Amino acid sequence: MDITLFGYLLIGGSYLIGSLSSAIILCKLAGLPDPRTEGSGNPGATNVMRIGGKKLAALTLLGDLLKGLIPVILAWLLNQSPLTVSLVAIAAFIGHLFPIFFGFKGGKGVATALGAILGLNYLVALCALGVWIIIFAITKISSLSALIAAVSAPIFLYLFNASSEIVWAVIFMDLLLIYRHKSNIQRLLKGEEGKLKSKK
Repeated sequence: MDITLFGYLLIGGSYLIGSLSSAIILCKLAGLPDPRTEGSGNPGATNVMRIGGKKLAALTLLGDLLKGLIPVILAWLLNQSPLTVSLVAIAAFIGHLFPIFFGFKGGKGVATALGAILGLNYLVALCALGVWIIIFAITKISSLSALIAAVSAPIFLYLFNASSEIVWAVIFMDLLLIYRHKSNIQRLLKGEEGKLKSKK
């Protein structure tokens, strides 16, 4: 495998960065309950919007996105191989899903995956974000928008001739993201998934 000792350190560090839950930390700083105990129970921007409003949700979204983006950009800047960079992206994503600092109970990973993909291939990330925006504008259902955007990402990877390491990394993250949305998928199939409402 084309991974150096330094590469392994970057992968481990990326997991630790991913484990810093923006939702839990920001809610605690704002004097709000743990988002895992309120609303949908998911420590992510959508649930923070429900319980803390748009501004706190925007900060949560930014924090989750950056913890996926920064490790990947750092790995590229340190001249790591595409395989190492791809594993750094996956590590940050897994850190968000299963954070060591918060009992391995994390979020669903939409923003962190977007940040990681933005670092891997910004054109693919922007196209997937565009899909999310379009679907959300039509449906106002965050989970459906995220799922369709995730499914679209490999298509855009193919169109932009991304390397095989990046393709497989994104497919792996997509599969985990879809799995984490299994309860949302069940509600969508039953027509019970609610539209997003927030505090101001």
